[in-house]
Amino acid sequence: MSFLFNNYSRRQIHIVSGKGTIVQDDKGKEYLDFISGIAVNSLGHAHPAIVETIKYQSEKLWHVSNLFESPEQEKLAEKLAKDTQFAHAFFCNSGAEANEAAIKLARKHTGKHVIITFEQSFHGRTFGAMSATGQEKIKQGFGPMLESFRTVPFNNPAALEAAISDDVAAIMLEVIQGEGGVHEVTAEFADAITNICKSKGILCIVDEVQTGIGRTGTRYAYEQTSLMPDIMTLAKGLGGGFPIGAMLGTSDLFEAFGPGSHGTTFGGNPLAVSVAQTVVNHIFDNSFLEEVQHKSDYLKGKLLEILPTTYEVRGKGLLIGIDCKEDVTLFIRQAEAAGLLVVQAGPSVIRLLPPLTVTEDEINHAIGLLASVLHIPSTL
Repeated sequence: MSFLFNNYSRRQIHIVSGKGTIVQDDKGKEYLDFISGIAVNSLGHAHPAIVETIKYQSEKLWHVSNLFESPEQEKLAEKLAKDTQFAHAFFCNSGAEANEAAIKLARKHTGKHVIITFEQSFHGRTFGAMSATGQEKIKQGFGPMLESFRTVPFNNPAALEAAISDDVAAIMLEVIQGEGGVHEVTAEFADAITNICKSKGILCIVDEVQTGIGRTGTRYAYEQTSLMPDIMTLAKGLGGGFPIGAMLGTSDLFEAFGPGSHGTTFGGNPLAVSVAQTVVNHIFDNSFLEEVQHKSDYLKGKLLEILPTTYEVRGKGLLIGIDCKEDVTLFIRQAEAAGLLVVQAGPSVIRLLPPLTVTEDEINHAIGLLASVLHIPSTL
């Protein structure tokens, strides 16, 4: 009997240590980690700079409550907002919390209550974020969802236009639907959202929990589109493995979140903020982001070399999906047995999320292992 609830389909390996892209289980077997905690370990495992930051900050201050001023939160907020339209940040502990804050802010600022979201989206498992999510399997068994979320097909401008009404506060989307199958927003759809938001006075919320902090080769994925979000949410890679979330908003929204309107006990604690600053200092360097783009091109190029034309490679940066057009559950297990950790994104998609620090040699090794699992000849 386990003392844990059975709400995770846990894999039967126990990972005990990691360095960079390599992790080791309790039996001494090594694996290439192309999951990264589901896009969390952005600088890999036990990155020296993060380890040093945690050691240093842990001897100074861990937690004091948001009742007190936080110069370090101010510094991190400024770094995240630099050269963007955003002016203010709220720090929390996770992506779901960040999305809850975004939903509350949009409704409070506009005085309206309808938020449009999209089929196959994923925004979290708290009630507001779950209600926003466009996947019925996430909602099954929990009774009625929160009202006022209107879900329409993704990348369908006509369906979006038909869903617009005077009571719409915001349109909420992921630039790339990670959990929903690694589907990118099209240029046409991004333009349609931007035009509707501008012409109708509707807020645009971009969920960058999985795509943000360099994952797609730019600071934020929306920067590669015409989208101009009023609100953006972050988590996962922001802490490089340490729990932290953030919501950023424009200056127009400042008055809506006055004292007492929203809060968190642990959000933005000194330990989390110090780690996030270290992560951002590394990843927001232009040369680092250029390297991510280069590795992405290299990885996608190698995949296209070996994969049959019946397969489809999707995604940007180091958020890559391989649509095998068949159930990939067995492939995931076989890859693990071979020493490669990958994760699904829907029934037919293998999702690759290596640390942003992954090397070309590690990419080559992973491609070779994938080829063997998929029974494809490889020269790597």
